[in-house]
Amino acid sequence: MESIKLQKYFSDCGVMSRRAAEEVIRQGKVLVNGIPAEPGLRIDPKTDIVEYEGKRLLPSGEEKICVLLNKPRGYLTTLSDDRGRRTVAELIADTGRRLYPVGRLDMDSDGLLLLTDDGELTHRLTHPRHEIPKIYRVTVRGAVTEEQLRSLGQAMILDGYTIQPVETHLLSKGDSRSVLEMRLYEGRNRQIRKMCDEVGLTVLRLSRIAIGELTLGAVPSGKWRLLTAEELAYLRGERKTLQKKKG
Repeated sequence: MESIKLQKYFSDCGVMSRRAAEEVIRQGKVLVNGIPAEPGLRIDPKTDIVEYEGKRLLPSGEEKICVLLNKPRGYLTTLSDDRGRRTVAELIADTGRRLYPVGRLDMDSDGLLLLTDDGELTHRLTHPRHEIPKIYRVTVRGAVTEEQLRSLGQAMILDGYTIQPVETHLLSKGDSRSVLEMRLYEGRNRQIRKMCDEVGLTVLRLSRIAIGELTLGAVPSGKWRLLTAEELAYLRGERKTLQKKKG
């Protein structure tokens, strides 16, 4: 992750000189991710949100983008790995931009992953109070019992934290495997796998199929597409629903 001094960021945005920026930072007038900045702070311009006098600062002329990736299993949701494992950065290299994952999908999971250089959008989508659910299709070993299904839909303590109830539906049931749909409004590390383990279920496959009304559509595994203006407005809360495509 590339970082720069906060006062340099002010200069890059054309707001004021570095020396003047140092003074307003010292006076506590600058917020980074909602917290008053300290002198000497370094930031990542792609992910950190910098505010001065109630307004967010952005480098002049820079247009933010967001892409939807159909992440395959076997790829890490990170931009680099010191062990040489495959990362999602390889799959979006042809965007020509340094984009950051919004949340994560673990290495053994697949499906819809958003990546962007818009720190404000990332902050909104990863905030605990974000109202758009992440929807998963979960294949587990064996036949799910009514008791297990009921437990998955209730509040549960994981790693000392009480998670919110997760809306869970049984899509299919068989002797060898069952398929569930789970809707999360928060996304703690490996939450679904830990939930299933807690009730005695083994996850065979975990796929994120949607974020609210935003779905993979026809995007093949390992490929990406840019989000439309309408989709971005939906994720930012500027419209409640997405217009259904005809045909």
